[in-house]
Parts: sequence; structure tokens; C-alpha cells
Amino acid sequence: MIHAVLWQRIEGFAVLAAGLALFVHLNDALPWWAALLIFFAPDLSFIAYALGPRVGAFCYNLVHIYGLGAALLAIGLLAAVPLAAALGALWLAHCGLDRMLGYGLKSPEGFSITHLGRIGRQK
Repeated sequence: MIHAVLWQRIEGFAVLAAGLALFVHLNDALPWWAALLIFFAPDLSFIAYALGPRVGAFCYNLVHIYGLGAALLAIGLLAAVPLAAALGALWLAHCGLDRMLGYGLKSPEGFSITHLGRIGRQK
């Protein structure tokens, strides 16, 4: 039987692949270098950890849930705003990459404690 964390990593890969495929299909405005910067932009949310682990976890998790990227993608598609749809697809792809690599949603107890287990060096 495959462990639940492995399933979530496989799911992360699927979301990454789907998000990138959608981005390539929808994007007609962003150059590759801008897309690369935007792809990694959600990771800047870790700066909120300067305000403590509870605030840091809240801010990090807010921009690393699938729902917000999916909502932006859907709004962009429904409102016929290709840039919004492409940005939503990139957002989803970023979240998928994080899950695939084992970087889960953070616990208020600390940055290294996630819903997928501990990350980083173990003491």
C-alpha cells in the first residue's frame, strides 16, 4: 500500500504538470523570464516568519493552497482575461511543485513542521 504522503507528492506532480500545461496554452503575454519570477513569487511569503511562526504559517499557507490559484484560473477563464487565467495556472503549478518536493502547508509550531511531515535537517 502506498503511504498517504507519497500520494500527496504524486498529486503535487500532477498539479504541477497540469498547471504548466495550462500556462503554456493560456499565456500569450508573459515572457519566459517573467513567468519564472512569478512562478517562484509565492515563496516570498516566508518573510512573514519575521513576525513569528503563527503569522508566518498563516501567510505562507494562504498563498500555498490550491484553491486560490484555482480560483484565479477560473475567474480568468470565465471573465475572458487570459493573463489572470495564466497567472492562476502558474500559481497552481507552484503549489504542486512544493507538494511534490514535500514542502507542505506549515504548522504554527514552526516552519519545518508541515502537513506532509518534517522538512529540513533533523536534530
